[in-house]
This record gives sequence, C-alpha cells and structure tokens, in this order.
Amino acid sequence: MLSTRDQLRLIQAACQLGAHTLRLTGGEPLLTDRLWPLLDQLSLARQEVAHPFSRLKDVAITTNGSLLNDEKARRLRDMGVDRITISLDAVDGASIARMAGLRSGPEAGKALIQRVLAGIDAARAAGFNPARGRLKLNAVIQRGQNDDQLIPLARFARTQGLPLRLIEYMDVGNRNGWCRDQVMPASEMIQLLHSNWPLQSLGRQPGGTSGQWIYEDGEGSVATIASITEPFCSDCNRLRITADGQAFTCLFASEGLDLRRWLREDVSDFALAEVMTGLWSRRSDRFSEERGLEQPANHHAEMAYLGG
Repeated sequence: MLSTRDQLRLIQAACQLGAHTLRLTGGEPLLTDRLWPLLDQLSLARQEVAHPFSRLKDVAITTNGSLLNDEKARRLRDMGVDRITISLDAVDGASIARMAGLRSGPEAGKALIQRVLAGIDAARAAGFNPARGRLKLNAVIQRGQNDDQLIPLARFARTQGLPLRLIEYMDVGNRNGWCRDQVMPASEMIQLLHSNWPLQSLGRQPGGTSGQWIYEDGEGSVATIASITEPFCSDCNRLRITADGQAFTCLFASEGLDLRRWLREDVSDFALAEVMTGLWSRRSDRFSEERGLEQPANHHAEMAYLGG
C-alpha cells in the first residue's frame, strides 16, 4: 500500500502537470483511517499559494454513505473536501439486499438504507449543499436488477434536492457477470424520467463524462454517464491510481503502470513527473469506442480496485 508520503508525491506531480480535480474513491474510502492524515496534509498545503496543491479546484470523495456520520462529515468539510458523492442504487430494502448480497434480506436492506439516509443528512448538516453541487447521488442502473428503482430514485433525489447521476451498467472487472442485455441505455433512462417529469438537455461539457439535464419544473437535475452506448474516450482526461501505486489511464484496462519504483527517496520529483507525462502521452485506450457487440473476452481490473 502507498504511504501518505507516496500519495502526496503523486498528487503533487499530477498537479504540476495540470490536474485540478482530485477524487478519493474505492472500494469504500471511509473504511480506512489512512484517509484522514492524507486529507489533513492536503488541506494545509492547499492554503499555500505557491504550493502545487493550491491548483486543486475540487477535492471530492465517493462513498456508499453507510459509514458517513456527523463526526466524519464535519471532518471531511474541515479538511477541505469540496464535494461528496453518495452511491445508492435503490431506495427499497429488498432491492438493496439483493444487489448488495445481504443474507438477512429486505430488513437488512432497509437498515442499510437508513444508514445511508443518515449519512446524507450528516453531509448536508456539515455544509455540503446539494444546491451548489456539493452533495450528489450516483446510481448504476442494471436492467432486470434495479431498473424498477429508476423512478423511485429520481423521486427521492427530487424530494431531497439532490443532483442524480445515472450510470450505465459497465463491464468493469470480471466478477459481475456483465452481459450487454443487462445494460439500460442512458437514453432510455432519460426517456422514462422525461415521461414523468419533463427534462431539458444541457449537453455534455468538453472533457466531461456526463450528459447534463435539468427538470423543467426546476426541481433538480440529472446527469448520465453512458460509457457503453455513447463512449467518450476521446474526451477522457482521467488518471486513476490505485492504493498500491498502479496507474491506469482507462477504467476498462487490464493492467496499469507500477509507479512505486519512482516513489523511492532517491528518485526526484522531476523524474516522477516525467514518467507520468510519458504514461499519458503514450495513452491509446479506446476500449469503450472499440467495444464490439459481443461480451468482451479480455480481463479487466476490478472496480473496487480501480475506483469509479
């Protein structure tokens, strides 16, 4: 596992090369106590005008919300986290239990949802204002699994004033038994929502991954990530670095570049930046654009390893 020092060196190199957004994800980032010293040092350095970390315009965290309480939400805010995204794929106990593999069934699912709702309340109370995009919901919609939760999720997000980001079911990793028939296209999701609450398209920003929509009645917004049906490889500017130092330039890659050899104390920051520059300049990943109609045969790194 990378040390806090290693993590900070990588973030600094990325900032020097032009990165301005940092997202901490997983897995579940709130599971590890190593999160807090990283955030603490990031926060202090961001306040120094001459420090590369001051170039970070946005520090965000993605969590399932089940471990997010009042204390942790306040700590995240005090340590400079700008945005929290909470992953929630259903709003009823049976669906959550089925998708999360909870052996105790619907009651366990209901209990999990209550913890997530408490986490949302804690984030809001700590100052993560959804009206300013500081608190959002993510939902992966899978046909035959939780597509019946699309409207309830949207209704919940509208009631809570939370921006909702809908994500197509992706073939990341090898454990989810991905099948294209289980993909619910983002266009179909939007059509269903539009039939309930008319939507207006705002398009997709250059370099962005999501299409943007607003409800015509002013009751919130929706974003869609359609990496299966509407690939955006040519606009992708994401670099993912795993907890053990592997750098991936594509969410669908099978292997990354091990950066640990350039994190030794005898390797300069300049040399590390050179390696990261070379990695990006050689980037040729276009898996989503080249994906055929058949289920892909090559192995991919797992989502919990890469982060979303």
